[in-house]
Amino acid sequence: MDIQDWDKRYCSQERATEDLQAAPTPLLMETVERLTRDSFLGSSTKRPRRALDLACGAGRNALWLAEQGWSVTAVDGSAAAIAILRERAAESGLNLDARVADLAGDEFPIERAAWDLVAILYYLQRNLFDAAKRGVAPGGVLIGIVHITEPGEEPTAHRLRPGELETYFAGWEIVHYYEGASRDAAHQRPVAEIVARSCS
Repeated sequence: MDIQDWDKRYCSQERATEDLQAAPTPLLMETVERLTRDSFLGSSTKRPRRALDLACGAGRNALWLAEQGWSVTAVDGSAAAIAILRERAAESGLNLDARVADLAGDEFPIERAAWDLVAILYYLQRNLFDAAKRGVAPGGVLIGIVHITEPGEEPTAHRLRPGELETYFAGWEIVHYYEGASRDAAHQRPVAEIVARSCS
């Protein structure tokens, strides 16, 4: 699906309602709770505050992070989705940086070592992993969730093979890895989840 198709979906009442009612992704909430509770980034590091949400859609996760006190930058190629996010943020009195950029077209340069948390949730762009990893600050985490193939299916532009997601994080500390049924009510296909910590 291209950006114009996503714009149409976000302009439709059905998609807008879905996004407005959807809860934040469970893995994101669990990870942020762990970062806070366990001083996961280390005793010499303050509670993490800078988050980058790539392919954020209408912003259910970005808004939740902002509500938790994070400084959030949210990026999506759909201008309609970003318009919804900006409106929701304004209505809630939340301050976040929401940007329209085509990630596949490299329109958003990811600043090196700038983010305590980078999230790529339910979006697969294989060449984005390296850029996103470079953007994670030392000791920070990257959270990724992608759809995976089922038995008999071949990988596609939007689905990885089982076990493939973990291969993008060689040399990183794998804090969490899961494959199976999605724990997110908004997604029905099987997924791979990862939380990986930068060791550099």
